[in-house]
Amino acid sequence: MSFISESKLASYRTRTETFSADNIVNLKESTYSDKSRPMIFLSHKHDEQTILQDVIAFLKDEGVDVYVDWMDSSMPAYTNAETAHKLKQKIKVADKFILLATQSAINSKWCNWELGLGDAEKYINNIALFPINRSNQVFYGAEYLRIYPRIEYQDGSTQYIGGAYIPKGYYVFYPEDKDGNSRLLPLKKWLKL
Repeated sequence: MSFISESKLASYRTRTETFSADNIVNLKESTYSDKSRPMIFLSHKHDEQTILQDVIAFLKDEGVDVYVDWMDSSMPAYTNAETAHKLKQKIKVADKFILLATQSAINSKWCNWELGLGDAEKYINNIALFPINRSNQVFYGAEYLRIYPRIEYQDGSTQYIGGAYIPKGYYVFYPEDKDGNSRLLPLKKWLKL
């Protein structure tokens, strides 16, 4: 699994504003009305604010809206059973589910629970991991994550099976099939499907 570095993401934060509850779209319980901009449910570890800001900026730059639970004024002030019920509904309504896959998020009970809900509602075409790494670490004990598509940056040096080079950019890589082949889609295309 390739990781996107925190420093690469930081460039998006410097090009855009800081995000708050005032400029994050609220994902309504019924349906999200602006179908021209897909809505992403972003599962993340709450104490990773800098990474979260970077990923929100990155995703907004890709032309989508982002739902972040703690920026939603309709959510309870403290986590409880109502929080869980509301999160289930919001994951169901969102067009896509992305887990901001840091080591802390992978170790989080809430993030794993949300990933399970995302799996049930969005697998395999509308769910992806966004692996972020500080120092090329390996996520031991989370091998189950290999069944999910993942967002990766390609620098133009990787070849397709046929020998042509994959152009620079962000892609969603699907898990290998039984023959060891993997398919990929440009991230912009995946977000619009």
